[in-house]
Amino acid sequence: MTLDRQQLKKQIHALYRREHEEMGERGTLERLERAREWSLAPTLASGGVVVFPHAGVLDCGHHTAAAVLGCLDSGADRVIVISVLHAFTDEMQEARTRVSAGEDPSQWPFWGIQGPGIEGRAEWRDDHSLISFRHFWSAETARRGIRGPEVVERYPYLVGGRPERLPGMEELAALAQEAVVVSTADPFHHGIGYGDPPERSLAPDEGGLELARTTIEEGIALLEAGDYAGYDAHCLEAKSDARDAGVVFRYLRGELRGSILDMVYTNAAGLYEAPDPTWVAAPLVEWRRP
Repeated sequence: MTLDRQQLKKQIHALYRREHEEMGERGTLERLERAREWSLAPTLASGGVVVFPHAGVLDCGHHTAAAVLGCLDSGADRVIVISVLHAFTDEMQEARTRVSAGEDPSQWPFWGIQGPGIEGRAEWRDDHSLISFRHFWSAETARRGIRGPEVVERYPYLVGGRPERLPGMEELAALAQEAVVVSTADPFHHGIGYGDPPERSLAPDEGGLELARTTIEEGIALLEAGDYAGYDAHCLEAKSDARDAGVVFRYLRGELRGSILDMVYTNAAGLYEAPDPTWVAAPLVEWRRP
């Protein structure tokens, strides 16, 4: 069955609208309060990175809110958000597949970094990855009665294990010198709707989350080692959407040590019109300077 990527994008945006409406102001503030369980400002202020999920906000919104609180409490004047850019066209997916197989990314028009203020490609405008981050940011700055620091959204694509070659990387590195850095990832997609055979598809509470943790920790170890090619291959196996974003924040910040602080999941069976189990792991990951 061929995946209609444009239709999937529409369905994801519709789902986000419904979940944000259901959450409402009360649910937003509840998640911001719950996020105080983690104090992430010291990690960010000392050059570390916080990675939050962008799965269903009703499930993992408190993780996104924790990243927002960490940014605002860090005292930084600038926040750089390294975002996932999803392949919502067949050409984008083909480019990603070929680059992961070893093709030179410079052959593709998507190669580079997108985001507000950057001329050129604008696929980032239709991506959903930072919808919830922007929502909690707006809510928390309004509650504090502040404007908040400058937020710079950046969407790398087709890093291909060579972040130093990526167009725009030099400018991004200069921006990051005087900023805190956060990123987003849904690093493990699993089950029938994601192409796993039924006999190997585990429900979250029946071994699935244990598998997710083990797999995500394998990816963390590869990034810790700076093994970008290995990490790219890992992302294919884990069905992680962070093959570009993960490499970029690791390159920007240098040596880091990562750990999973908490993990929940979002059921995606309805989104893909697939049987259970079909779900996404949604961890909050802290990356500290060694």
